[in-house]
Amino acid sequence: MQNKDIPVMILAGGRGTRLMEETRDIPKPMVTIGGKPILLHLMQYYSRFGFRKFIICLGYKGDVIKEYFLHVRERTATVRLHAGGRVEYESGIATDWDIILAETGEHSLTATRILRAADYVDAPLFALTYGDGLSDIDLNAELAFHRAHGKIGTMAAVHPPSRFGMMELAPDGKVRVFREKEKLHNDYINGGFFLLQKEFLARLPSQENVSLEAAPLTDLAAAGELYAYRHEGFWGCMDTMRDRENLEKIYESGSAPWAG
Repeated sequence: MQNKDIPVMILAGGRGTRLMEETRDIPKPMVTIGGKPILLHLMQYYSRFGFRKFIICLGYKGDVIKEYFLHVRERTATVRLHAGGRVEYESGIATDWDIILAETGEHSLTATRILRAADYVDAPLFALTYGDGLSDIDLNAELAFHRAHGKIGTMAAVHPPSRFGMMELAPDGKVRVFREKEKLHNDYINGGFFLLQKEFLARLPSQENVSLEAAPLTDLAAAGELYAYRHEGFWGCMDTMRDRENLEKIYESGSAPWAG
């Protein structure tokens, strides 16, 4: 199976309560980095590895995402208007993407969103990630790792960035050492960028509203069916305005790791 045949499901229904300055009128994945929604950054990153099929799980203000993708070519392309009315798009996002904008409920939790979009998974393997996280993870290497261990699920294990600088103090209060915030290299967290066999969908509870991070993943791990692909490179999520500002600065520097 080639990457172009593997559906990529993106959880894009979140309200983003800690980003309310940005998300009163738009869903969290539509908050922009460098003038472009983080959702589009994410899709373009997958596209660089040959993925072409996307299932976007909509929820809070999903109509905003629908409207964006209905007109995305006009928004992102150089448009040439020819005599006689012919319109030509000379650039912009890839035109060979297959995008499904799936309504999964405004108040649904993550596992329930996945289940409600399950009918659109048309391959024995699918990718899954959160619509607010960016990385420079090697998706081909992760895919090879997943195929090698042969279990149901793989998730990216990443180091969480510390939100605070670290200080070493003398007894009298003198600051001996101050270190700017850095990655916590001894800890790993769930970084998204999952690879899941389709049979995982049968494990999702159908009669209650549940999060992916609760029973589905804990049960999968307990059964020995969940492996972690260690990613030591860049990973960043957009939970707060501070996170957004940091991602914006990285992008404006011209060296955003996820942008290629």
